[in-house]
Amino acid sequence: MALFMNNLLSILKAISDKNRLRILSALLSHEELCACQITELLQVAGATASRHLSLMVNAGILKNRKNGRWIYFRINTEDISLGPIFKWVKHKLEGSNQVAQDGDALKKILLVPCEDLCRKQRRDKACSKKQTGANG
Repeated sequence: MALFMNNLLSILKAISDKNRLRILSALLSHEELCACQITELLQVAGATASRHLSLMVNAGILKNRKNGRWIYFRINTEDISLGPIFKWVKHKLEGSNQVAQDGDALKKILLVPCEDLCRKQRRDKACSKKQTGANG
């Protein structure tokens, strides 16, 4: 029972932040997003986005995969116990101005190659081969 409660607390803590809810909402609408796309959506520093994403991965909410130097995040659909939580969050966020704004922003962000997003986020410096979790 204690393990279940600790897991639940970890999940609830992981979504108890506006930017993490925005990430969750975006990923509920898109199969997967690159860390640089999420960073661009949130308009935060790469390190900040990386902390949010790491917390969500550690809580089991998100899964990630690396493809070259890019890290992609998606909803953890393997844990079926999360389904009702995701459904509840999606329902509660319906009609949110922030979610609508994020949807519009993502349409534009997804048109930009990750390399260009990364370069912009690093202020036109070339993206290094070693990437952190949130910059691509």
